[in-house]
Amino acid sequence: MSTALAPAATDTAAVALRHVTKTHGPTTQDHGVRALDDVSLEVPRGTFLAVMGPSGSGKSTLLHCAAGLDTPTSGDVVLAGTEIGRLDETRRTELRRDRIGFVFQAYNLLPALTVADNITLPLRLAGRPLDADWVQHLVERVVLTGRLGHRPAELSGGQQQRAAIARALVARPAVVFADEPTGALDLHSAAEVLDLLRELVDELGQTVVMVTHDPAAAARAHRAVVMADGRVVATLERPTAADLAARLVALREG
Repeated sequence: MSTALAPAATDTAAVALRHVTKTHGPTTQDHGVRALDDVSLEVPRGTFLAVMGPSGSGKSTLLHCAAGLDTPTSGDVVLAGTEIGRLDETRRTELRRDRIGFVFQAYNLLPALTVADNITLPLRLAGRPLDADWVQHLVERVVLTGRLGHRPAELSGGQQQRAAIARALVARPAVVFADEPTGALDLHSAAEVLDLLRELVDELGQTVVMVTHDPAAAARAHRAVVMADGRVVATLERPTAADLAARLVALREG
C-alpha cells in the first residue's frame, strides 16, 4: 500500500485566506481590537509556511482562523477546497477532524494511553478503519518503533512531540498546523522535530503551517510571513534566520 499523502484539494492551495479580518469586542470602525486586518494569504499544497511576528501581532489568530478554530469577522477561509464559513459547527468539527492535523507546544498527549493508542486516537474517535501499513510507516518515520507501549511520561520531550506529529498525520490531513511546536524543547530535540517537519513536506508532500517566535525555526520553512498589528508586513522566500531576526528587530525599533 502506498504511503504517499493524497492531495486533498482540487486547486493549488491547501489553505487560503481572502481578506480576512478578525475583531475582538465591538465590531464598529472605531471600537474593538483588530487581531487580523484584511489578511490575504495562500499556502500551496506540499509547502512549509512559517508565520512569525512579535507578541500580539496576530499570528496565533491567523492560525486559529485558518484551521477553523475561530470564525473571522469578515472574509473567507478555504481549506482543502471547502469554504469554512459556509459550514455549520458540526460540519466544521468534521472538517477539522478529517482534514486538519494539529501539533501544539504542550504535545497534548493523553497520559493514560500508550504511544500507539495516542497516535491512532484520531482514527478511533472518527470511527475510521486503521491503516496498519500507514501507521507503521509513521512510527518508523518518527523513530518511535521501540516506544509504542510506553506512556507519554516515559518519553523525552522530543519523543513526545514526535508522537504528536505522528498523531497529527495519521488521518492523512490536508494541512498540519503547528503552534510553537519546539517551544518546550531543548535545542537538539527542537532541531530533530524541525527536520522531521521539513522532511514530511519535501518527501511526503504534506502541507505544514507553523507559528513560531524563533527565527531559526522559521528558517526551516520554504516561505515565511512576518506579521505586525494584524497584517502581513513581509513575505520571505527561502528565509534565513538572520533575515528574519533583522525583520523582528526592525519591528521592535519601529
